[in-house]
Amino acid sequence: MKRTDYCGRIDNRFLARTVTLAGWVHRRRDHGGVIFVDLRDREGLVQVVCDPDRAATFATAEKLRNEFCVRVTGLVRARPDGTVNPNLQSGGIEVLAHEIEILNASVTPPFQLDDENLSETVRLEHRVLDLRRPVMQKNLMTRYRAAMSARRYLDELGFVDIETPFLYKSTPEGAREFLVPSRIHHGQFYALPQSPQLFKQMLMMAGFDRYYQIVKCFRDEDLRADRQPEFTQIDIETSFLGEDEIRPMMEGLVRRMSRDALGEELPDPFPVMAFADAMRDYGSDKPDLRVPLKLTELTDLMKGVDFKVFRAAAEMTSGRVAALRVPGGGSLTRKEIDDYTTFVAIYGAKGLAYIKVNDASKPNDQGLQSPIVKFLPEGVLREILARTGAADGDLVFFGADKAKVVNDALGALRAKVGHERGLAQGRWKPLWVVDFPMFEYDDETGAWSARHHPF
Repeated sequence: MKRTDYCGRIDNRFLARTVTLAGWVHRRRDHGGVIFVDLRDREGLVQVVCDPDRAATFATAEKLRNEFCVRVTGLVRARPDGTVNPNLQSGGIEVLAHEIEILNASVTPPFQLDDENLSETVRLEHRVLDLRRPVMQKNLMTRYRAAMSARRYLDELGFVDIETPFLYKSTPEGAREFLVPSRIHHGQFYALPQSPQLFKQMLMMAGFDRYYQIVKCFRDEDLRADRQPEFTQIDIETSFLGEDEIRPMMEGLVRRMSRDALGEELPDPFPVMAFADAMRDYGSDKPDLRVPLKLTELTDLMKGVDFKVFRAAAEMTSGRVAALRVPGGGSLTRKEIDDYTTFVAIYGAKGLAYIKVNDASKPNDQGLQSPIVKFLPEGVLREILARTGAADGDLVFFGADKAKVVNDALGALRAKVGHERGLAQGRWKPLWVVDFPMFEYDDETGAWSARHHPF
């Protein structure tokens, strides 16, 4: 029999109608002779009631277990008073089962699908079951809605989606490439594209002045929080447009995708920040503004101190000394501080100095707790407290090294501490970062080179 609709869409519109549904048994409950089955598909759950008055149907219901795949035909009726579930679209109704057909039985699953504490190893070993979990279904559906929203928006603006090859020659774009051996040309290789950069340029010169792809990119590099060897990006190229035209266009794209895929309204217009300001205050060219913490510049203050670690960084070409105040961070344990020290080492930091502020009115070893306090004059400590705004109960982290190391380490630490300590505010904080430098200085070689932009 033909399926009427998805389980999660059955609601009061179907009252008194006979429907046919198909899906997986999410949960089965036997309540003293009446069996309740939560039937699940990609759109959600519906409650199925199996009454012993229908002997054959009830006998089948007794055999059901979690993750059995079944087809149910039954009558939609209102739930009894006091049993309505407002969290479900189908929460006001239930389906009285007339017929149940087991399409496929299941062995006992290795985990409950609503278990939120699964290890990644277990999830990957049972990937099919993992993809049935509500959070994974939601993620894939959100991705789908975002992609469809982007396509509709770009189509309205006259952009053309043009497919480009995956097997191409090697191109120097900043990361190692994945190579694919050629069977026909022995000893030669194709390279998987890091991005369709060359193809974009060819298409612009060929006259396709508005082009886009939602495209796979491949980079043989170490895993990072925002990068993996294979990822998808929206790749856009235009001709005959200036920055003042492109920015509103792309801002509209992000706003539309957020509204269509997440139901979130983003500000109009987005705030704008200069690259130099972002690096100074946040240590990142893509700062997470949900975290209100900022870095404090101390380089000039540390040029005359006896503490060698700070002075050497302050006097170094392209060196920087900066501080990060963590409100209430004085409660951090030594182990937590050591864990943060290990974390910043990922970004090249050789250590993580800190000061706990017990009594800000005493800027010395009586009011401040830290191994470095004895190396810094009271006047310098007083200025550190003034610049950072540190108060009783706060903790101040310090970074002292090449500016890139300090920015990378404290910028990442700022975001990590902010989220772990509940300081993040709001769900989304979009931002334009502009005025990127055309070149960047390499401390190792002492040379300037063209900067690789993050987009």
